[in-house]
Amino acid sequence: MKIDGVAYRSVWVEEDGWSVGIIDQTRLPHAFATLTLTTASDAARAIRTMQVRGAPLIGAVAAYGLCLQARADAADAALKHAYDELLATRPTAVNLKWALDRVMAALANLGTQARAAAAYAEAAAIAEDDIATCRAIGQHGRGLIEAAAKRRPADRPVNVLTHCNAGWLATVDWGTALAPVYMAHDAGIPIHVWVDETRPRNQGASLTAWELGKHGVRHTVIADNAGGHLMQHGRVDLCIVGTDRTTAQGDVCNKIGTYLKALAAHDNGVPFYVALPHSTIDWATGDGVKEIPIEERSASEVTEITGRTTDGRIATVTITPAGSAAANFAFDVTPARYVTALITERGVCAASREGLLALYPERHRPARAAG
Repeated sequence: MKIDGVAYRSVWVEEDGWSVGIIDQTRLPHAFATLTLTTASDAARAIRTMQVRGAPLIGAVAAYGLCLQARADAADAALKHAYDELLATRPTAVNLKWALDRVMAALANLGTQARAAAAYAEAAAIAEDDIATCRAIGQHGRGLIEAAAKRRPADRPVNVLTHCNAGWLATVDWGTALAPVYMAHDAGIPIHVWVDETRPRNQGASLTAWELGKHGVRHTVIADNAGGHLMQHGRVDLCIVGTDRTTAQGDVCNKIGTYLKALAAHDNGVPFYVALPHSTIDWATGDGVKEIPIEERSASEVTEITGRTTDGRIATVTITPAGSAAANFAFDVTPARYVTALITERGVCAASREGLLALYPERHRPARAAG
């Protein structure tokens, strides 16, 4: 994607051929800044502090974190330490472990001298796979927007509601939920996006709105609780959100507040789609509500808010009374019954085990032999 005419990915190898560049998302939307990571601990810190966030992106950055470790010390013990440090940064998104396991498997049978080059090759493959996957998600999802456009009056854009940020900042490029939006916009389909602010970290207001604005997509930031009202009045044609983990039966874990949007959409007959790459499917988990670990983050994300003052300063202020406790659950789970369909790189399917297996038949478990 482009920022002021310059093409960017959200993670890259720097010109020195080994250090890793990222966009510091904690500085957006008021400042665009990049950071250079030189150690596995740098990568872990960037993920933990949400300088990078979004399930596919944290997987890619974690993979490059293992590259940095392999370059410094590729012994088994050193790699295992880096693996554990990176894995502990974010417990909910399944892409993190998927990417780490993929790099470790690529290094398992190699001597220490060959591991660094192999790690960088595998991390690059993960990044390229994510780009191709998100591009395909965009192509499949664009068809849903085109169908919605045909049902709307010619003088009215398709109104899409999204929650949190699932654009190119959350992936290596293109995005998941926003990839169909970008492709529809680029194809000339009139489109407008309702952008949930997404408290408590405001990824919608700070990141999604920034992305859409840079790409020239019409959008309006709304309070999180306004979505249901808009749906009741026919002002939302479809919802598209991303996911940090989708279970084998189609339950979807995403940023806190997604479940409430799905309930409102269900009550008002608004299609509710979830866009996801293969790396976000947790084939080992069935019931998302009971089995997915929900990250609880610092209460300060609820009690404080950061923004730009009228005189241009960036300031953090407290918005709660002194002494009031705050809880900060980062994700919730939307049961599959409230999801109209899943948009994957292989196509659109029902949010069910059968629907997913129709697209990923290699995941069928062979029947056990009798006796």
